Amino acid sequence: MTTIVWFRQDLRLHDNPALAAAVARGRVIPVFILDDSDKTWRPGAASLWWLHHSLTALREQLGALSFYRGDPKTILPMLVAEGRAAAVVWNRCYDPHAIARDTAIKERLKKDGVTAESFNAALLVEPWDIKTGGGGPYKVFTPYWRAAQAHGFAAPVAKPKNIDADGLASSDKLSDWKLLPARPNWAAGFAEQWTPGEHGALDRFDHFVSNDLATYSAMRDRPDKLSTSRLSPHLHFGEISPRQIHARLAAYQEDRVKSASIAKFMSEIGWREFAHHLLYHFPTLPDANWRPAFDAYPWRSNTTDLNAWQRGATGYPLVDAGMRELWTTGFMHNRVRMIAASFLIKHLRLDWRLGEQWFWDTLVDADLANNAAGWQWVAGSGADASPYFRIFNPVAQGEKFDPDGGYVRRWCPELSKLPDKFIHAPWKADADTLKAARVILGETYPKPIVDHDEARKAALDGYKKVRNSG
Repeated sequence: MTTIVWFRQDLRLHDNPALAAAVARGRVIPVFILDDSDKTWRPGAASLWWLHHSLTALREQLGALSFYRGDPKTILPMLVAEGRAAAVVWNRCYDPHAIARDTAIKERLKKDGVTAESFNAALLVEPWDIKTGGGGPYKVFTPYWRAAQAHGFAAPVAKPKNIDADGLASSDKLSDWKLLPARPNWAAGFAEQWTPGEHGALDRFDHFVSNDLATYSAMRDRPDKLSTSRLSPHLHFGEISPRQIHARLAAYQEDRVKSASIAKFMSEIGWREFAHHLLYHFPTLPDANWRPAFDAYPWRSNTTDLNAWQRGATGYPLVDAGMRELWTTGFMHNRVRMIAASFLIKHLRLDWRLGEQWFWDTLVDADLANNAAGWQWVAGSGADASPYFRIFNPVAQGEKFDPDGGYVRRWCPELSKLPDKFIHAPWKADADTLKAARVILGETYPKPIVDHDEARKAALDGYKKVRNSG
């Protein structure tokens, strides 16, 4: 029997239940379709860079991979006929567009007499498997994660042996899609940071377990230290699965040195699960305030401030360092993401959706569920969200989590000669100190575009309107 394996966000051979099911049937035709039918949340530019390299790696592993661009609802039936396939299998995605699309495809294929099956390869627990005592979805993380752990997690599926993979003559060439930037190549720094593909994901995980896992709980909030897993883009593209991660870390549970860090790291995987749980049950999460009362918040409209934030030119070094890291590498440390997001929302009082859109285009790990849930968490408008009145002071946050200024000095080199005392607040330095450090505020480095105390008061005044409308 010939089976088409429709790859999506599962670009790996290990723990790939759709691929395993297809190989068990016989001949396999692996295909990837770049879906042009989603007009709202098409992959951003940084994601497309990663996708190109990940697909290249997967094609090398499989020996054959056919590429198509367009609407899968139209393309898949054509491929069934061309490949004389009796079945089509895929692993599930959970965004609203994918659910509607996949449901329609499955109905069409079955109507045509073609077997169509889907599997879970992306999550530890399906979004519909965890329910509150009242039978509804969870809205708070801690009880959700407790219930998910009590539910239990399946073991990873073994990598198939002897994959008999064929290509199709009608396939596009991956290079024809022009997913890589040129003139200018703004992703030039990405390759120094990342190795997309399953081998890159497994090597990254090995490095984390061997070098950083033991100190993860204590060091995870330090952006100046490379102490986090950096697995998020690999997880988004399905180059490694959460089941693989859980299965390996479970072997270390009795290790007292690592046990606290394992629990903390797995809770971060749990937040990823919770985000998908929320998106499945509340499909407007990326576009609308989860708490309708936040519709009353008086957002500003200021393109100049938005551009300053995007360019890393706010005058607040920790925020600027994060935004520059993002532009250069397609990534930003999670603690800094929260601070940069809070600054946009609560210092500049710009709509969280503007930040969500920017992250969507610039992050290599841009994930609809995680991105939407994260921005709404910071804004205070989401499920189990940070209280709106919690407003990060970027200076205090820098002094706490980048105490020696190493992170700021790396990404804001024009401040590198400032003493630690002023690295997070250069405007507080005296004229002689600034001169010695070759810093000219307003020229070599911007002055703060907003005063923290004034911005905090304005943000809280806006929050009163939300509270009064609730």
